[in-house]
Amino acid sequence: MNAILMRMTLTPCLLAGIVMLLIAFSSGCCWHAVKPLPAGLRHSSAPLPCSDVRFLCDVTGLDANGARRSDQQIFDEVFAMIGRAEQIVVVDMFLFNDFLGAAPAPHRTLCEELTRTLIARRRARPALRAVVITDPVNTVYGGMKSGHLDRLADAGVEIVFTRLDRLRDSNTAWSSLWRVLARPWGNHDRGGWMPNPFGGPPVTVRSWLALLNFKANHRKVVIADDGTRLRALVTSANPHDGSSAHSNVALAFSGPAAHELLRTEEAVRTFSARALRPLAPPDGDAQQDRVDEPSRTRIQILTEAAIADAAVAMLDAAQHGDALDVVMFYLADRPVIHALKRAARRGVSLRVLLDPNKDAFGRTKNGMPNRQVARELTAASVPVRWAATHGEQMHAKLLLARHAAGTADLLLGSANFTRRNLRDLNLETNVRLIDSLDAPVIRDAAAFADRLWTNADGRVFSLEYEAFRDDSRRRVWLYRFQEATGLCTW
Repeated sequence: MNAILMRMTLTPCLLAGIVMLLIAFSSGCCWHAVKPLPAGLRHSSAPLPCSDVRFLCDVTGLDANGARRSDQQIFDEVFAMIGRAEQIVVVDMFLFNDFLGAAPAPHRTLCEELTRTLIARRRARPALRAVVITDPVNTVYGGMKSGHLDRLADAGVEIVFTRLDRLRDSNTAWSSLWRVLARPWGNHDRGGWMPNPFGGPPVTVRSWLALLNFKANHRKVVIADDGTRLRALVTSANPHDGSSAHSNVALAFSGPAAHELLRTEEAVRTFSARALRPLAPPDGDAQQDRVDEPSRTRIQILTEAAIADAAVAMLDAAQHGDALDVVMFYLADRPVIHALKRAARRGVSLRVLLDPNKDAFGRTKNGMPNRQVARELTAASVPVRWAATHGEQMHAKLLLARHAAGTADLLLGSANFTRRNLRDLNLETNVRLIDSLDAPVIRDAAAFADRLWTNADGRVFSLEYEAFRDDSRRRVWLYRFQEATGLCTW
């Protein structure tokens, strides 16, 4: 009888305990999904003067003989910028490693090239302050050493690993469990027994558990002086050997916009490495408040969710007679997709070129989310073509608006058009350039989009929609579920 009474007493207590644990877990999920961002994030500057603006691109496609060929500009410009630096260099890059996985040859050793360039400039200019801000993914979240970053540190380069714990959770259910069950155990870089997810040496189980948080400093920024002024470059490209054949875009510029970009990098330095002295522009930089000559060209510096606001505003501003080009690695964000369909209904001329999401460093992907989004867009009369990839990726993130009134807007940078990239989860940096339709930088960006869409020069860059058409309704709902919950890599 006493045993029965004890069980009856314990059952409500056990249920109450379970309910309290569920409430605590749910509260943790909600808090870390909406908690305040560190100061300086989600930045949207005024349109700022700039000078010496250049559009740069890396393009890979098949030539007339069916051989893969890459034409590259972006990292050549990066290395030239570092080679001219006298006082400061800031490099903020997501992937800074030589992991290849099973990526098809040929590839370029971008990680080693950037490492050597930084070390050589530090030796040539010992007073140069060089700072590399990067993501913990390059040590597989503490599970291995990075030989390249260690060499840079030995040469006097300041290495800043972004504190991802200060960012909001994108995979909220998993991250709440990880924070309680795995994070307290830390990690070590002495190796482990689990295969490296990126093709390097074995790593620990804890590296894999941290990877599943799916959060990142995804920025791709280079800032350097040339002795008299500050110059900046914002790109979609990584100094990552396995990514070296990807197609990418970049914008390089000088003037007040470059100073504004430096301030956004100072925000990351502040919450990740407060002990380091603040990032400061070179002494006596005459370009901080003026440009050499009057210009209509303006650049807006955008980070995190401010990128989404700008993208939707650009799409909604387009009217009948205007033209929109989208070239994108991942397109999944619902507000952006709705804005594209609204533009189509207004009679805007649209072209959407997407990566088919089939290649990832030698691994085969399932086509999500782009094939499901392409199905929705084509049903709304939006023309879609696929990048013709052969092991590499169409990794560009570009939106170009050309207006019949003679103006143009160009948005590019690190951000894919997905919830994770646009909704204050990852760290991202884009620039929005506002200029006249006949400006050289706009003509170059338009030529890039035209070349891909039309397969110019006798080369194959893109394919018809039917090449990767996917009519599976099950995968549509799976995409929608993954985009909403964060249970995906995109």
